[in-house]
Amino acid sequence: MENLEHLLNGFQTALTFQNVIASMLGAFLGLIVGAMPGIGSLAGVALLLPLTFKFNPLTAMIMLGALYYSNMYGGSFSAILLNIPGDSPAIMTTLDGYPMNVKRKRPGQALMTAIMASFVGGTIGMIILTVVGPALANIGLKFGPAEMTMVLLIAMTSISWLVGDNISKGLLVTMVGILLATIGMDTLTGSPRYTFGSMYLLGGIPFTPFIIGAVGFSQVIKLIHDAKKDINPVAPGEVTKLSIKGSMLTWEDWKRLLPPAIRSGMMGTFVGVLPGAGATTGAFLGYAVQKKFKSKEPLGTGAIEGISAAEAANNAAAAGAFAPLLALGIPGSGTGAVLLGGLIMFGLNPGPLLFTNQPVFTWGLIASLYLSNVLAVIVSIMAIPYLLKILSVPIKYMVPAITSICIVGAYSTSNSMYGVLVMLVTGMLGYVLDKNDYPVAPMLLSFVLAPLLESNMRKTFIISGGSLGIFLNSPISTALVIVFAGLILTPAYKNILGKVRAGKAKGESKTELSAEK
Repeated sequence: MENLEHLLNGFQTALTFQNVIASMLGAFLGLIVGAMPGIGSLAGVALLLPLTFKFNPLTAMIMLGALYYSNMYGGSFSAILLNIPGDSPAIMTTLDGYPMNVKRKRPGQALMTAIMASFVGGTIGMIILTVVGPALANIGLKFGPAEMTMVLLIAMTSISWLVGDNISKGLLVTMVGILLATIGMDTLTGSPRYTFGSMYLLGGIPFTPFIIGAVGFSQVIKLIHDAKKDINPVAPGEVTKLSIKGSMLTWEDWKRLLPPAIRSGMMGTFVGVLPGAGATTGAFLGYAVQKKFKSKEPLGTGAIEGISAAEAANNAAAAGAFAPLLALGIPGSGTGAVLLGGLIMFGLNPGPLLFTNQPVFTWGLIASLYLSNVLAVIVSIMAIPYLLKILSVPIKYMVPAITSICIVGAYSTSNSMYGVLVMLVTGMLGYVLDKNDYPVAPMLLSFVLAPLLESNMRKTFIISGGSLGIFLNSPISTALVIVFAGLILTPAYKNILGKVRAGKAKGESKTELSAEK
């Protein structure tokens, strides 16, 4: 009941005129960004962040949160109409969304299924967030520097091998992020680190230009490269016209949509709570579990159940990711890292005390997610007749528009060309990493979390006099050490197991050959 009372107070804050406008604008931009292949929520939030500097913290975070959340809706549009996911969580939507469009000739119903499943999954995620968030914060109040050090290490390690297929690449990029975060003045001793005599680097690498470059300007370079190769990401195919009336679902469609949406919504929320898992993992898991259940049509052939499971899971995971972000200060994805950076930039300290010290902000933000969910549904349905035009924007118009936003955003943070230079350099770095299949998200996460990790680790060793035994002094920190050890050893165990199995298979083949002789 206490949480419900806080939530109702949050709605009073979220429903003020400026916050409603912020939610509407964020929801609209999120749908556009999500629908455009290759941009995604990470770049969208990073590009919008500097434009919110003049807003109060709550209004700014409401707009960013709305963009992040409604991006999950938009990602399904290009997945269904073009067979190109607008963002990584929509990858699983293509498996049934595009076949439902092309094979079953029901593009409108495929879009409506994705929209309504997203709404159901998101609503479930927010209800669970309302309950789990404060509970997680209460647990976090028992955390000292040692426990926070282990939580931060777990978050940085888990996203290193959960994002991307190559674990070593994820860990390497994580170390790059940590190295970049250490540039500047040492907060404890006041001595410069890795500044190479440059006055600009004494203050460290500025967060906003770094993020804009790594995920925004890198996409500009990628779009230019694709344009040179004459790659056209928009090819609507046989779909020539869409209408709201022609996209309505039948009662039979609803009966097929709701069970997987509810099931995947609950599952996706708890996946989103895990550091490093994120909406993409939620969508993959939701779709995989749906395969265990009976569907009217086989998954992969345009089944409503497949679209529903994937979309409900990724939207629920996006809502669930706000629980560790607000309660522990631990982002669950690259986009979460940008949101965490935004909170810190506005002078807020995400963590267990946020619910206690900033209840108006915290519950206002949570309530705004409910509002954003409703607005995203309304805007999505209204946008159906115009989706083909939105998806057909040529690259030659997208490149100058995004470039302008990148330059203005990077310059506005410090009113100097230094921010623009940082944006350009990190943009090239982000492009090189992406081109060579190195995930960028671990670098962003470690760049944001490294100062927090350093601060808590130093406090821990000051308290213990340099002894590592402090990490085993409490049941919570001991359990976290075990989890961390498991994350470190699991990849090595899998590698050894794979080599042993390969050796056995080779030995068996040699035995069979000798027996034949």
